[in-house]
Amino acid sequence: MSLEPTVRVAVLLPCYNEEAAIAQTVAGFRAALPEAVVYVFDNNSTDRTVEIARAAGAVVRRERVQGKGAVVRRMFADVDADVYVMADGDATYDAESAPALVARMLDERLDMVVGSRVHEASDAYRRGHQFGNRLLTGMLARLFGRSFTDILSGYRVFSRRFVKSYPALSTGFEIETDISVHALELKMPVAEVETPYHARPAGSESKLSTYSDGWRILTTIVTLYRIERPLLYFGAIGTVLALIAVGLSVPLALTYARTGLVPRFPTAIGATGLVILAALSFTAGIILDTVVRGRREVRRLAYLAYPAPPGGA
Repeated sequence: MSLEPTVRVAVLLPCYNEEAAIAQTVAGFRAALPEAVVYVFDNNSTDRTVEIARAAGAVVRRERVQGKGAVVRRMFADVDADVYVMADGDATYDAESAPALVARMLDERLDMVVGSRVHEASDAYRRGHQFGNRLLTGMLARLFGRSFTDILSGYRVFSRRFVKSYPALSTGFEIETDISVHALELKMPVAEVETPYHARPAGSESKLSTYSDGWRILTTIVTLYRIERPLLYFGAIGTVLALIAVGLSVPLALTYARTGLVPRFPTAIGATGLVILAALSFTAGIILDTVVRGRREVRRLAYLAYPAPPGGA
């Protein structure tokens, strides 16, 4: 693929202890995108990742705050380009697919193209991660109305206006989920392209934990739903509290209708308290929904402050 000389492409590779794979990764992206500058952002590696990456021809930088989210935040802040290709440094993502991802973004003037993983080997992607990805993808679709088929893919191409308008507040491996929600909430033009997903080279080990990182991603989706859809979130809580209050008060009302007495006074007080809490929850949802709308407008204006990606008709 030959890019216009005015289009600056940066390949961003977050790394932690990837001495077994980083040279292959850097070489692959340098061959696939010869016009691009390949950056390796090391995250406190204790092996020879930095030395090998530099010898392979990458520009090496360091991020001392541990966590992939912190690395992504630093990469997006420090690197200046028109097109950003982000992958992992473990040689699992197919570098040869990068030109097609970049071309799709430029041709259609998109803000993000996700490399949806197609597993080339049975051990490339653990079954637990496959199940977790499907579960979280489905949850995101239900919560936000639309989704990607592979929201946890770390292989993505971004426009400059995406990168420079994205706050990058996540700290760990939930960063891909946060990136996906950012694009969906601002209704950015996005696309997916299927790409091969390879097994790790010998000596390279995954830093993901199926259960702990899966739980963090799950809680991230719930937290984002609370932040982005507060009216529905707090409305659901208020509805549950109101239904419990009704369930407690119906027997009291029937007893009062027959006898004119309220024999279970603490229950009546509890039901009243639940109604008050339900009303407060609904009120909080309404107020926060107004705040979120204003915040979304500000984020949209920050996004629109940058020009659209170059290229296209």
